[in-house]
Amino acid sequence: MANALLPNVAYGRAVATLFHSITSHTTPGAASRKGIGTHNYYRSPRNYIRRMATSTSQVDPSSPPDDRYIIWLDIDNTLYSASSKISQEMGKRIHAYFVELGFPDDEATELHHKYYTQYGLALRGLVRHHHVDPLDFDRKCDGSLPLEEMIKPDPGLRKLLEDIDRSKARVWALTNAYRNHAYRVLKILKVEDLIEGVVYCDYAEPNFSCKPEQQFFENAMKKAGITDPSKCLFVDDSRTNVNAAYNLGWGSCVHFCEQGMEVVEGGKVKEISNNGVELPPGIKVISRLEELRSVWPYVFKNP
Repeated sequence: MANALLPNVAYGRAVATLFHSITSHTTPGAASRKGIGTHNYYRSPRNYIRRMATSTSQVDPSSPPDDRYIIWLDIDNTLYSASSKISQEMGKRIHAYFVELGFPDDEATELHHKYYTQYGLALRGLVRHHHVDPLDFDRKCDGSLPLEEMIKPDPGLRKLLEDIDRSKARVWALTNAYRNHAYRVLKILKVEDLIEGVVYCDYAEPNFSCKPEQQFFENAMKKAGITDPSKCLFVDDSRTNVNAAYNLGWGSCVHFCEQGMEVVEGGKVKEISNNGVELPPGIKVISRLEELRSVWPYVFKNP
């Protein structure tokens, strides 16, 4: 299944129908006119107020330097398993978005993969070359995912984060998603109270950056108030992102690799594997987040 294209024209028509169904069933009235969202999470006034009031945390520059380590956690396909099939559902929605823009099915598939490969995020290509509204993309793609049906609270993940010694390390999330999706996932997993800050792709900015771009990592450090890259500990399911952080001098970079599982990346089904890949000696590979206890023993509480 590695590098198999998403299905053909019939598939494109099917996901376009799904896309139309998703985007046409919004709450009537002012909420839908303002683009609050297409999923129940967005239609809830309480959640809408919460997401609009929540922003990326940023350290006060006047605060004394914090010499603790900072753990950067990727969110999607890292804090939850690829077995959830969220990447497959997201792939369908992105493909449908291209089709909705008027691209034939084959061209939509080609551009989806091209932009993902070139920019690390298909949306970056859509914004740069086709001037789409990234917030519209977010509502129709990320925002329409039935996440509450696909992932559940993870007590093991919560215990892992609770066992980090906060006198030695801070814990932040670093994601290519927009804030709505990021906070929604953290809330479902019931770990949002254990994450001290979230750095996300700010779709409200026309020239937003994303992983694996150098600017994104540098902005993350700036927001966290850290100047020494060796203090950054990073885990991500994307080998490209891990390599980028490693090349910037981040202290410990870990590739989360669920060997043998399938994900959709850039519109293609891919089998997760590290076979035949030579990684720099400073990059570790794990298949379970629990292994971080042995990779970073110096930031966990003593047993």
